[in-house]
Amino acid sequence: AVVSTQSTGGCGLIDGPNVHIKGRVGWSCGENMMAGTVVIEQNAGSTFGAAIRGGDLVCKGDVGARTGIDQKGGTIIVGGSTGAFSGFMMQRGRMIICGDAGMNLGDSMYDGIIYVGGEIEELGVDCVREDMTELDVAYLTHKLNLYGIKTPNGVEKMQKHVSGKQLWNYDNLEPSEKKLVQ
Repeated sequence: AVVSTQSTGGCGLIDGPNVHIKGRVGWSCGENMMAGTVVIEQNAGSTFGAAIRGGDLVCKGDVGARTGIDQKGGTIIVGGSTGAFSGFMMQRGRMIICGDAGMNLGDSMYDGIIYVGGEIEELGVDCVREDMTELDVAYLTHKLNLYGIKTPNGVEKMQKHVSGKQLWNYDNLEPSEKKLVQ
């Protein structure tokens, strides 16, 4: 089903519909989204795409802080800029930010990829830059063309950021857990 609305609300906990919002949305649009497509023509509030698991969540304008916090999959596309702590504790998926990114981008991320087309105020803990590949450029070109979004400096000049994996502690047990296995 395709839903089109002028609402300034948002949508979350969705699993499959295609939603087109001609206006702007507030906090937490696309929270826990499982599948489908949500396209916002204007701006979105903070925590855009929190804990998204699948689908494409698109805002053609700017978004607030903590975009994609705890992202578990899917793709978040921002045509403008994003605020502080975007990609915080990101676990999987892709985030495409065509404009600028605020401080602590990708802080404590475990996995996933964040592409940025503008300036980054500051990278978060364990978020590192990685070289773009031809596959990245092809993916970004295709994905952005789907929604009619352009980057200010071109896809080839976007920056790619991933987890440095220095915070991974999967082999270490907590003190209370060690007592159980000894």
